[in-house]
Amino acid sequence: MSFNGCVLIMDHNQERRSKLEAILSFMQVEWRSGSRAEDQTWLQSQPLNLTVLAGDTDAPLAQLLDTFPHHAFISLNETGCQAGNLLGTLASLTYDELTSLLLQAQSWQPVQMSDEQDGHLHELLIGESASMHEVKNLIRQVANKPANVLLLGESGTGKEVIARAIHLLSLQAKGPFVPINCGAIPAELLESELFGHEKGAFTGAVAARKGRFELAEGGTLFLDEIGDMPLPMQVKLLRVLQERTFERVGGTRPITAKVRVIAATHRDLEQMIYEQRFREDLYYRLNVFPIEAPALRQRQDDIPLLLSELINRHRLTHNAQLSFSPEAVASLQKWHWPGNVRELSNLVERMFILCPNQQVQLSDLPVKYRALTNEQLVVRPFDELDERDALSAMFHADDEPAAENEADFFDFQSLDDEQEEAEFMSPALSAEGVNLKEMLANIEMDMITQSLEVNDGIVARAAEHLGMRRTTLVEKMKKYCITK
Repeated sequence: MSFNGCVLIMDHNQERRSKLEAILSFMQVEWRSGSRAEDQTWLQSQPLNLTVLAGDTDAPLAQLLDTFPHHAFISLNETGCQAGNLLGTLASLTYDELTSLLLQAQSWQPVQMSDEQDGHLHELLIGESASMHEVKNLIRQVANKPANVLLLGESGTGKEVIARAIHLLSLQAKGPFVPINCGAIPAELLESELFGHEKGAFTGAVAARKGRFELAEGGTLFLDEIGDMPLPMQVKLLRVLQERTFERVGGTRPITAKVRVIAATHRDLEQMIYEQRFREDLYYRLNVFPIEAPALRQRQDDIPLLLSELINRHRLTHNAQLSFSPEAVASLQKWHWPGNVRELSNLVERMFILCPNQQVQLSDLPVKYRALTNEQLVVRPFDELDERDALSAMFHADDEPAAENEADFFDFQSLDDEQEEAEFMSPALSAEGVNLKEMLANIEMDMITQSLEVNDGIVARAAEHLGMRRTTLVEKMKKYCITK
């Protein structure tokens, strides 16, 4: 092996250190060995990039990675650290494994990002939480590499924002950024959208047309919701990623795909592979460098920063000012945000409409965003959105089969006769009147409770039984303090 660098072994484990010294000497690699704090001082003084084999040291490995970002590290212990200068773990002291890692270290270069680029990254990705710092570090490492990137995370977490950040910091930044939602285009049109078509290729193709791969030439193609791509198209996409060439629909001329591909999905692709709904070979072709966008509930400390940014974005559109009181912000930080940043953005825009040029107080927030105690929850009033949700959940039907599901739901209540069922569905209106909102809430709570009991507390089955989404049922259970 031809390794021209110098290796520093930092390890208190004398036996392991001696074995590495013998292996490196056999490989004719220049090395230095020690376990003292003085080695860190020596390491700091080295102007060239070195390779460090780090085992049991005085300082934690994470601290060493931050302190010496210009040196490449190979861990001798199992570690959960993630950093660009941590090349891997030397699980066993074998010649082949050490050779492979040293070759990676030979070609590794520290990421150099200008202050201007780093400033753009912080402007694009708002947040100073630990999870957002990890995402930014991963972006810094992969931005100027040609590797495919797979963005994972729930809907509304800002995966397209991350993709744009990677593009703007990449070598393709001067080229176009072309997004396409693979789930929003019918399967029969998706091939034409991606690869283009020639004139007369199919009915309605009156002229030749470029596809997204051609439009993104020299830049980045962002394949959003890749998990919704039909299987036949997955095969064709895999070929393009492997061969880097494609043909237009109805054409025979090969076209080179000079683009960087970033894909994103909110689905569990590994589960889809198990269910044979996603190709395993395509998954590994896309999953070269995965980045997971954290859900908003995992970084609630970033909510004040996000509120400030969203207010600035909506301010010009609504020609108004807005701010949130400390109590309102604290309450928003306690919400679980199933819709993530997209839900927060919608809330800010709603507040611009309801409270223009005002400071939003806790009482101004929709009720579900208020951090209330159980006692307050029992007596709190409904707002219009709660009433709409209650009516929609109980009486809305998209098509005829929904009516059958509604009938099935009442079957399990074991009503004695048609008269009792009629009374349940349409209670008599007394002369004094009724509190409709309270009555609807009681009915909704009763239905949710019964459905959970029938389905053994399994929320997904109960939601299906009630004809609503699981996330909607979870929100309602929290609103009414209903447990499994």
